[in-house]
Amino acid sequence: MKTIPATSAHRIYLFLVAALCAFFVGCASTSTQEGTGEYVDDSVITAKVKYAIAQDPELKVTEINVETFKGRVQLSGFVSSPNHIGRAVAVARGVKGVKSVANDLRIK
Repeated sequence: MKTIPATSAHRIYLFLVAALCAFFVGCASTSTQEGTGEYVDDSVITAKVKYAIAQDPELKVTEINVETFKGRVQLSGFVSSPNHIGRAVAVARGVKGVKSVANDLRIK
């Protein structure tokens, strides 16, 4: 069996360390871009908010768009009354993981 010289093994080790560092830096979040884990978390929060809105008998989930970025939920769309705006915001705030709610809902 042939042994790898120490310099070659050292180079391979450094290459692997550099590749791992590049991978983790590439997946890191910035103020304008989510990391991989945050994207998955935000997708789950969005789904939970949409589900909660769908379960509310006063609200129509088809009227309300939900987007999430780093735990901050943005509601947009057109609802039929001012009460529905307040209700949608309250429902969204009640979902676990929601840090804040931006209300961009309008009345039809």
